[in-house]
Amino acid sequence: MITLSSFTLRELEYAVTVARLRHFGRAAQLCGVSQPALSEQIRKLEAMLGLSLFERGPKSVKVTQRGLAIIAQAERILADARGLIDLALGAAARFSGPLELGSIQTLGPYYLPRMLRDVRHAFPDLLLRFTEGQTEPLVGMLRAGALDLLLLALPVPSPGLTAEGLFFEPFVVVCPRRHPLAELMHLRISDLVRDDLILLEDGHCLRDQALSLCRGVAPMARHAASVETLWHMIAAGEGFSLLPALSLQGRSSLKAMVHQLIAPIPEAGRTIALVWRTTDPRAADFHALAEVLRAKLPAEVQALA
Repeated sequence: MITLSSFTLRELEYAVTVARLRHFGRAAQLCGVSQPALSEQIRKLEAMLGLSLFERGPKSVKVTQRGLAIIAQAERILADARGLIDLALGAAARFSGPLELGSIQTLGPYYLPRMLRDVRHAFPDLLLRFTEGQTEPLVGMLRAGALDLLLLALPVPSPGLTAEGLFFEPFVVVCPRRHPLAELMHLRISDLVRDDLILLEDGHCLRDQALSLCRGVAPMARHAASVETLWHMIAAGEGFSLLPALSLQGRSSLKAMVHQLIAPIPEAGRTIALVWRTTDPRAADFHALAEVLRAKLPAEVQALA
């Protein structure tokens, strides 16, 4: 007979993390346990439920048809449990203790180090813990309670979330020194419709934003796994791309090989926002954090009107 004491929240967290990442090793790393320990707990959960949650292949992990409903319910249970903790923290102290902050990969490395000093000064009892990833997995972790806040590019792709805009980050066209675009005095949006546009891989919101500006470019353009890889491809003469302004700093070793042009239209860029669950009782604290971040904007970005 299955009772409430038959399983733990930790076992549900393991299962949800594997379902989200489709990988036992990465799930174990994110949960801070060894892969054998995580696998054993999931097998225990499956035995207790009397069904297989995952189809385990040599190179892939898939949620079984029967497991889909179980994983969805587990996500709701974890979110409710996190809400219980949030209520207790909110009642005990104002914005102190650990805070799990997730950021998209095309922003985190270039923005988070800059904002840390101001946040620590404003909230000395706050312990920030960072996670980077793509938008969809980050939103899933936020909804499941594994993360408290996100730094995302708008729009927010999920209901039940609150977003507060922080700043507008322009895009800059980056190309090799001898590229045809480098010879233009004034860029037009039509100049960007070229087949040597380099994009990030599927799942990155920056890829979709670049494609929306460069309408007419085939989605079969060459891909890069990260902004860092993209930079080196451009420096090697492989093509051009649109990059967020914050990612352009500290490139002294590559500046002799690349040319930077301001994007041709004012709306070429993205709005970065702080995002949290609408049900989170710490909304007033999150608004206060947003105020701190807006008060100390990097020079490369623009304040919101």
